[in-house]
Amino acid sequence: MNQTPLLARAHSHNDYWRQRPLLDALECGFCSVEVDIFYQDGKLLVGHDLRELRPERTLQALYLDPLRERAKRYRGRIYPDAPFFYLLIDFKSAWEQTYDPLRKVLEAYDDLFTRYEGERRYERAVQAVLSGNRPPLSRLSAERVRFACYDGRLGDLGKSIPPHLMPWVSDNWMLQFRWQGRGVMPPEERDKLTRLVQQTQQQGYKLRFWATADIPPMWETLWEAGVPLIGTDLPFLLRDFMRLRLNTKQNK
Repeated sequence: MNQTPLLARAHSHNDYWRQRPLLDALECGFCSVEVDIFYQDGKLLVGHDLRELRPERTLQALYLDPLRERAKRYRGRIYPDAPFFYLLIDFKSAWEQTYDPLRKVLEAYDDLFTRYEGERRYERAVQAVLSGNRPPLSRLSAERVRFACYDGRLGDLGKSIPPHLMPWVSDNWMLQFRWQGRGVMPPEERDKLTRLVQQTQQQGYKLRFWATADIPPMWETLWEAGVPLIGTDLPFLLRDFMRLRLNTKQNK
């Protein structure tokens, strides 16, 4: 039985840059993992840019097959007591050439990915969320059977998009805030962050930022503000930070 303490607010960004793609995040107990993909030569290849691509580094080999194996081991879950597990799939190539091949792959892993038929949800171990050069919301919402959800932006707030279609709202931290984790965060920016957390929660979405400084003062600010998903390229350091905060909370 896996005894890894789960970190529901931890999001592993660019974990394929490390020697153990995906496995480091799972070892740390993260409940959200990100992967960048290109469609090239008939394959969904993993990498942040074209020079990183290798024919053997497919989405299936690095992510889907290991996740399927874990789901079988833990009776339909990525962790025995996982509240959820997200795979954020970031399109680096154009969605027009990437989405149809990806959808066929997700359908082939129907035993792994949560499926939607209209508003009916068929729960599986992993929830796929599409980001980057993702297909438009209208394309996903028109599908009779859907295997993935949409990663929204702050501009989508207030549009009454159902959370089963858009569970996340993500945005570029550097476009919203000047503070980058050094010194004291200006009060007006802290108030803005608090408002965004409240707005997304009230509308049923999880809030995430990318391009945040990967340092403890930033993690602390996001943690205290209640941001549901905190991303990192340093999973073991974020793990230790979050475990300390959780232990401190429990001991109060």
